Amino acid sequence: MKPVILAEKPSQAKAYADAFSVRKHEGYLEVNPCPAFPEGAFITWGVGHLVELKEPHAYNPSWKRWSLGSLPILPDRYEFQVAKGKFKQFQIVKKLIRDTDTVINACDVDREGSNIFYSIYNQTGARNQRILRLWINSLEVDEVRKGFANLRDNRKDLMMYEEAKARQISDWLVGMNGSRLYTLLLKAKGVQEVFPIGRVQSPTVYLIYQREREIETFVSEPFFEVEAEFWAEHGTYKGKAKVKEPKREIVQELLAKHGIRPDSPGTIMSVTHADKRTPPPQLHSLSTLQATANRRWKTSPANVLKIMQGLYEKKLVTYPRTDTRHITPNEFAYLRDQVGAYQQLINEPFQVASLAPNKRYVDSSKVQEHYAIIPTKKVPTQAVLGRLSPLERNLYEEIVRTTLAMFHRDYLYTETKVTTDVNGLPFFTTGKTERDIGWKSLFKSSKDDKEEPALPPLRQGEPVSSKIGIKEGKTMPPKPYTEGQLITMMKTCGKLVEDKEETDILKEIEGLGTEATRSSIIETIKKHGYISVTKNIVSLTAKGRVLCQAIEGNLLASPSMTAKWEAYLRKIGNGEGTSQHFLENIAKFIAKLLEEVPRQLEAKPIDATAVPPRPSKSRGSYQTVEVAPCPACKTGMILARKGFYGCSNYKNGCKQTFPGLYLKKKLTPAQVKLLCTKGKTNVIKGFTANNGNQFNASLSLENGKLNLVFQ
Repeated sequence: MKPVILAEKPSQAKAYADAFSVRKHEGYLEVNPCPAFPEGAFITWGVGHLVELKEPHAYNPSWKRWSLGSLPILPDRYEFQVAKGKFKQFQIVKKLIRDTDTVINACDVDREGSNIFYSIYNQTGARNQRILRLWINSLEVDEVRKGFANLRDNRKDLMMYEEAKARQISDWLVGMNGSRLYTLLLKAKGVQEVFPIGRVQSPTVYLIYQREREIETFVSEPFFEVEAEFWAEHGTYKGKAKVKEPKREIVQELLAKHGIRPDSPGTIMSVTHADKRTPPPQLHSLSTLQATANRRWKTSPANVLKIMQGLYEKKLVTYPRTDTRHITPNEFAYLRDQVGAYQQLINEPFQVASLAPNKRYVDSSKVQEHYAIIPTKKVPTQAVLGRLSPLERNLYEEIVRTTLAMFHRDYLYTETKVTTDVNGLPFFTTGKTERDIGWKSLFKSSKDDKEEPALPPLRQGEPVSSKIGIKEGKTMPPKPYTEGQLITMMKTCGKLVEDKEETDILKEIEGLGTEATRSSIIETIKKHGYISVTKNIVSLTAKGRVLCQAIEGNLLASPSMTAKWEAYLRKIGNGEGTSQHFLENIAKFIAKLLEEVPRQLEAKPIDATAVPPRPSKSRGSYQTVEVAPCPACKTGMILARKGFYGCSNYKNGCKQTFPGLYLKKKLTPAQVKLLCTKGKTNVIKGFTANNGNQFNASLSLENGKLNLVFQ
């Protein structure tokens, strides 16, 4: 019998077919007899997830209606169904699999690939076939052929599937129960919105909320320092005294104590030089590439993954969904042999520093399912590069340059530290002189790169003239996250957890989500309306804030829950734990939520007007929500309408209104409520002036009109 090869999607199947001679059929390809398949083979594919978990009402009709009384949703067993719109392809796959004795799992080599394969295989009803695993990291023809010639058994694959299925079911349970619980309880408080809850989504939103709260509650405080500009024989340099005081008077007293005037001369007390070096950066994992691309080109992590998947399918880069920054000696060998070709590709020739593998980059013990993202052996022509989109080319060249840096020289510089004495008060200066730019020549310097200044030739004992002054500064709040920083924050959020054991777990599993899922988690919380992204800055929406206020103090708000769950999921993947035990604990967690959350929410002051009402599904009308008593007529109520806020007493002549959008900034019901009750809002960020510049200001209400108030 001909073996059946199941790919994850059509593009992956085509890449496999490129390694063989094939004939096309509807929904599958037929491989002609060859050394790898003497009798031939069939290649077919899913369309991602052909099979999905059934909806709650498929188990119990009472679970179709959202009600607190129908919770918890805990089926006795979990059933799957063919996904909507994918039945035709499933039937093709089913017939091929049931008519063979050997099936090859050629889906992506990760937990999700294992899950996709086995969920499809089990749904076909096939039994007792021999199952083998294709295990490759590149879709190049020779790698594909080598992979099919060295197929693995499915022992590891089955454990990865058990882990992935447990994760899938647990996410389904938390989502189905948590979303209904919070949506219904918040609805009882007047919030007319659906609040999707997620095992990883919810703590991610809460971490963004914590950062915004830090920014909002930050109190800027002034400080005063002493800075000097010095004139030496061969040039000028700047110095700073180790003085930082909250009051100018304290600094003035210090200067007076030393008898220092603005032009007091000084003497160079010491000049020390230290030769230093910075090795080339490590190779890229998906998250480091996403963070780099977001910083340099402001592209979203989801878009980076999409483009990298395309470059992988074009056979230009290796498997992108990797959390590893190392390669094995096998990959190093082909990279070493092609250094010259890669150099020519980006027109960056340099003398190779070493062709010996370095543990910083080449370490088999650090490589599990996948190695770091590197260019494949296939070196594209300039014509192929020219057909890439600008972002495809940027990402491909970033991979090539980072890989080449491994063969380049260290960046060498001399750090110079100078101490200048002015009447007994030391001023300190640090500068550096580049000795060999090394690997940095491969990368264009960014405006974000802050370099220490180069210093003129200075000698100990040299007299200098000076200009000394007091400089005023102020402490600055933390900055909001960019999308790239959000990826990094999700990966390193163990730093934010106080419990050492949980911190260690989060560090071991690398935080919230996985390398392959973090960007989709960000896209999901965008889709749910919890965050918005403007000019690469992540902001919490009013809906997101209400969610965070609702889950505050609950395990849903904490990375700790994910830490413990992910640790056990890993045990399942290693054959040390069971799905049954894990899902029993999930059921206990849901029972605890149902018991505690109603009591917790009852005690929380949730502002229902903070979330703008949604359009009604009936007749295209708009639900109106009372925001505050009208400040003009005193008898009507200001209502949130479509695109503006207006008084309910308008038929009797009250003309008080508020715009829904003011200087390109959406006004929330909470802000309009402050205008009506207090006459002024808090500082609102992100107004846009006519010239396009953004600024922050408060709004005040005077004689029924809005005015900007600057702090």
